[in-house]
Amino acid sequence: MEKKAIITISSIQGDKEEDTIQVVTPGIFYLKDDFYYAIYEETEISGMQGTTTTLKIKPEELILLREGTTNANMHFLCGTNNLSMYDTPYGTLKMEVDTKEINIDVNEKGGNISVKYDMNISGQMVPATSLDINIKLQ
Repeated sequence: MEKKAIITISSIQGDKEEDTIQVVTPGIFYLKDDFYYAIYEETEISGMQGTTTTLKIKPEELILLREGTTNANMHFLCGTNNLSMYDTPYGTLKMEVDTKEINIDVNEKGGNISVKYDMNISGQMVPATSLDINIKLQ
């Protein structure tokens, strides 16, 4: 059964607090086939307006799917390298995600996800990134 939720996503690249990007958005949350799902629409703030983001959540892994003006499939699982294509309105980029740490505390009432990862986009290393997600049911 779908439930309304407020989803807060905070992303920090490197260790500069001032580089934090935070988005708070309404979405939906539900359990299906052993995955928790949190789904929301991207906004102008994220630069991906017209894109739907789906978070597929298991106790040890997070899959982030984007469909629309931006398309991506990012798989976060500790100790793994995930290679995927990042499809933007400006072209397609090769994206490699190396998950360093992942903590997931999500149940039927929502919860928290914390991921630390390194990313390489078309040969360009991106500073270590921390992603924190909070799902709060309304």
